[in-house]
Amino acid sequence: MKSRLSLILLPLALCSIIACNNPKQDNGQETTAGTDTTKPSVDVPVFNEDTAYRYVSVQAAMGPRVPGTPAQRQCAAWMETELKKFTDTVYKQDVQVTVKSGKKLPCINLIGAINPKATKRILFLTHWDSRPWADMDTKDKDKPIIAADDAGSGVAVLLELARQIKSKPVPADLGIDIFFTDVEDYGRDEWEPDSYCLGTQYWAMHPHVPGYKADFGILLDMVGARNAVFPMEGGSYQAAPDVQQKVWQAANKAGYSSYFPFKNGSDITDDHVYVNKLAHIPTIDIINLAGNGNQPFAAHWHTHQDNMDIIDKNTLKAVGQTLLQVVYETGHGL
Repeated sequence: MKSRLSLILLPLALCSIIACNNPKQDNGQETTAGTDTTKPSVDVPVFNEDTAYRYVSVQAAMGPRVPGTPAQRQCAAWMETELKKFTDTVYKQDVQVTVKSGKKLPCINLIGAINPKATKRILFLTHWDSRPWADMDTKDKDKPIIAADDAGSGVAVLLELARQIKSKPVPADLGIDIFFTDVEDYGRDEWEPDSYCLGTQYWAMHPHVPGYKADFGILLDMVGARNAVFPMEGGSYQAAPDVQQKVWQAANKAGYSSYFPFKNGSDITDDHVYVNKLAHIPTIDIINLAGNGNQPFAAHWHTHQDNMDIIDKNTLKAVGQTLLQVVYETGHGL
C-alpha cells in the first residue's frame, strides 16, 4: 500500500488535503445497504482460496519484488505466463519511470484482456511491487518487505478470478481486463503525493490500447490478511458511488457482508485516484482499513510482518467470490 497526499472532495465539506499516513477519520456512520432481493440469481463459479493462497506464496518465495531487482523481472515473467493461460491477449508495458529522487526505475505493467473486442468492459487492477522500505517497522526500516498482503494478495485474487472466468466464460459482449501495475509503492511522505502510483500514472497517460475505456474499475489493495475489513473508502464514494454500491451489494449476496460493511471508511489516495482523474474511468478501491485511531491500516502495513503468516484464505475467498459475483451479474445485465 501507499502513503501519499491528494485533494479529495468530501460531501458537504470543503476540499481538504488527505494524507494516507494521516487520513480523514472514519466517522463510523452507516451507509444505505439497499440490497435488491428481487433480482434473479446468477450461476457464479466458486472461487478457490487454496489456489489463490498458492499464488501469494509463489510471489513471497521470490522475495521483495522491488523495481530494479532480479525478483522484479522474475515475478513479471511469472505473472505474464499465468495471464497468458487465462486471458486472450496480454499487453506488456516495459518502460522507465523517474521517481521523485531523480532515480530512473524499470516499470513493468501487465494487462491481460478477456474478450478484447467487447466494448462493455470491467477493469480490475492491483499493484504488484514490494515497498523498498519497512518505514512503519521498529527495526530494519531501510530494508524491503516481502509484501505478501500489500501486493501479493491482489495479484493472487485476480489470477484466480481470471482462472475461474476461463473455466466458465462470460458472455462475448463483456470484456474483462486484469491490470498488474508496477512502481506503486516507491513514494515517500517527504516527496510530493504523486510520488506513488507511477505505473498507473504512466498507463493512464499511455493506455495499452489507444482510447481505452471501461464501464468501471475495481482496485484491490491489501485483500488477504487475517481480520481484514473493507469499509466503503471515501474517495471511491465520491468518484463512483454506484459502482461501490454494486460491489458491496454483491458481497452481501455472496455471503460476505461481515467483510464488506456498509460503513464509511477513510479517504485513501491509491491507484484508483489516477484511474479516475487521468483515465476518467469510474473506479473504486477495495482496501483493508482494519486499523484504529489515527492509523486506518492494519498493524502489518509497511512492516516486515507483511509475510505469509498474515495471509488468511478466508479473506482471499471473501474478496474473490465477491468479484466473481460482480462479473457474472454484469454479464447477465444485472
